[in-house]
Amino acid sequence: MVTGATSGLGRSLARRLAEDGWTVLVHGRDKGRCHTVVDELRSAGGLAYPYVADLASLEQTAELGRRIAADHPSLGLLLNNAGVGAGRDARRRELSGDGYELRLAVNYLAPVLLTRCLRAPLRAAGSAQVVNVGSIGQSPVDFDDPQFTRGYDGMEAYTRSKFALAAFSFSIADDYARDDIRVNCVHPANYMDTTMVIEAGVRPWSTVAHGTSSVLTVLAAGASGVKGQYFNEGRRASAHRLTQDPRVRDRLAQLTDQLLAPWETESSSPW
Repeated sequence: MVTGATSGLGRSLARRLAEDGWTVLVHGRDKGRCHTVVDELRSAGGLAYPYVADLASLEQTAELGRRIAADHPSLGLLLNNAGVGAGRDARRRELSGDGYELRLAVNYLAPVLLTRCLRAPLRAAGSAQVVNVGSIGQSPVDFDDPQFTRGYDGMEAYTRSKFALAAFSFSIADDYARDDIRVNCVHPANYMDTTMVIEAGVRPWSTVAHGTSSVLTVLAAGASGVKGQYFNEGRRASAHRLTQDPRVRDRLAQLTDQLLAPWETESSSPW
């Protein structure tokens, strides 16, 4: 399962995984683009299925998880790739469909909810993996203002969401390993030539091909048993030091449970 598979890094990864013999579940929020990628993979001899959902809606995210779990009771890989950057105007605070700060919702809450919803099929696969596409840019969450209502900055909101995603990856790694699921987090490349980067007005520093290679390196490491690690491109590295702080993790877990409670079901695994 590759989220955000209709463009950029996600599309490139979907192609490579299909070439390597994976059955690829292609997620996108636009039905036409999603089916275009599926047709492309099938034309090249791969197996692929479309899944349409807007991860800015946690209701749609939860429904996506339920559909995949029902259609594919064994899932070897969840690649949480979809995300939003700082936006065209970093000063404009945007909200998700649920009224949450958009970067927090899409870059953090949606992958957490999807990971929880898909724990059972990941467990059933054996030696499964969850790879969270993070960022080298990480800023601690402000627990006094997690929705960033004061002094908003889009880039800061983005780096806070990626801090949270890294901390989540490390927090669940040991627990998920008991189900033979390896969880890792990766910064694929600096400012790839993606729509997100170009939209932010940044001249790309690297390519989607380079980012794809980085993620595949992490998949190889996970296949050999590596878990609970942060990779800067293809190399093991250290995430922000506070992602390892038990007090920060506990506060983040409490906040996450509170924000996701309306969409949790019996099929979702708690943190």
